[in-house]
Amino acid sequence: MIQSTTPTIQGKEITQYYGVVTGEAILGANIFKDFFAGIRDIIGGRSGAYEKELRRAREIAFAEMEEQAREMGANAVVGIDIDYENVSMGNGGGMLMVSVSGTAVTVK
Repeated sequence: MIQSTTPTIQGKEITQYYGVVTGEAILGANIFKDFFAGIRDIIGGRSGAYEKELRRAREIAFAEMEEQAREMGANAVVGIDIDYENVSMGNGGGMLMVSVSGTAVTVK
């Protein structure tokens, strides 16, 4: 399945539009990752644990969107928008959310 953030795919002709497809993934970040990420923020550097979780959430969201497009009969998704959110919970915990959306199409 071709996936693109652009509205067209170079060298391909869009022959049919099916509509908007989406994918979402919300993952909890456990307390130990939160603690060590906080320390890393103080001393500087990257948070490998958060990067890994974000990558995993993005992969899940893209797979969900792709499955929706396949079910519609599409072979590509164009105009993809990716959104990252940090959803805080009332008890001090947090969730990582990735949502993607695009237009399912057939290209030849």
